[in-house]
Amino acid sequence: MEALGVRIAFGPVASATALAFVFGGVALGTLSGLTPGLHVNNLALLLASVAPAVPGPPRFVGAAMLAAGVVHSFLDAVPALALGVPDAAMAATALPGHRLVIAGRGREAVRLSALGSGLAVAFAVPLAVPVTHGMTVAYPVVRAHLPVVLGVVVAVLLLTEGSVRAFVGGAAAFLGSATLGHATLDLTPAAPLDAGGMLTPLFAGLFGAPVLLEAASGSGVPEQDDAAVAASRRTVAVTALTGSVAGAVVGYLPGVSAAVAAVLALAVLPGSTEARGFVVATSGVNTANTVFALFALAALGTPRTGVMVALREANAPVNLPLLLATAGIAGVAGFLLVLALGDRYLRTVGALDQLRLSAGVLVLLAALSWSFAGLIGVVVLGVATLVGLVPARYGARRVHLMGVLLGPLIVGT
Repeated sequence: MEALGVRIAFGPVASATALAFVFGGVALGTLSGLTPGLHVNNLALLLASVAPAVPGPPRFVGAAMLAAGVVHSFLDAVPALALGVPDAAMAATALPGHRLVIAGRGREAVRLSALGSGLAVAFAVPLAVPVTHGMTVAYPVVRAHLPVVLGVVVAVLLLTEGSVRAFVGGAAAFLGSATLGHATLDLTPAAPLDAGGMLTPLFAGLFGAPVLLEAASGSGVPEQDDAAVAASRRTVAVTALTGSVAGAVVGYLPGVSAAVAAVLALAVLPGSTEARGFVVATSGVNTANTVFALFALAALGTPRTGVMVALREANAPVNLPLLLATAGIAGVAGFLLVLALGDRYLRTVGALDQLRLSAGVLVLLAALSWSFAGLIGVVVLGVATLVGLVPARYGARRVHLMGVLLGPLIVGT
């Protein structure tokens, strides 16, 4: 720690103040994680915009921001599982988590997500130093050949589709989303919120609205069975470990999302490509990425996630002991909150009328798009929704829609 210029000190007042900020961040992360359509990067930008007005030492404000990001990465799986569940007849093209919910295994999916995120934090902390060192050595070569590396990622995603029809649909989804990203990502439209950006309408349209439209005529969340996890402990642990390592890839390769990394990670785990494995791996990648990105910021001075960008913009020092302790506390809190709120969220959504629920969430996505990107954001939301409907029509994975980020990087680097 001395090499990083960090001195560890303890004091009852400082510790109590730090904990207050951390739990404040936990509360914010809980609210944002349970809000459908609110991307963690938009949360980070909001936090960065209000950070200067928050009274308190910058290091504690940074800890609160990190805690919010970690808890958000745990809880955002809950609305993803509960909302937009299609009719059982569409199970073949449903998201992996939704397939578990349709089969009555939603409570198990909630626990698999919590285990994936929780184990990822536990694995990421000891792995962060050696993995960060290795990635730091390899990154200049990767960066110099980034278009080729990302092109290989896209090719692997397409070639692992199960049929020619799915391959064609995946290619169409990639090209459509890449074109959309190239046309809109650099826009800076006037919007009610200063911490705006195009990510909210793009991601809400590509990944959120299509699922809701497909589910509008469905029967919603069916009766759920017990919460027992069917996968073995070893399978869950190995999948979470693989997802944790893949989280480092997300932290260093721009445009590679948690879903992309999860698909690549599961490709090396025969027998783990089922829905359960995808839920564990995606949750693990999503949460581990925060820890690895923290070390990447300390080692390279380069923020690789929205939360790390927010830390830098808020002038929060990279105090690794404090921030690692924050990540650990937030990880435990996120794990417990998923278990405490996940089942209740499923029950509440299951009791609602599916058409009205879908319509209400679609209105919320439109409102968020307007808040972050103005009228242009609402238009982009509509166009992105049309592109987002393509994969399911061809039986392809929705992960190809990450072309919205990958495509512009391949062409522009």
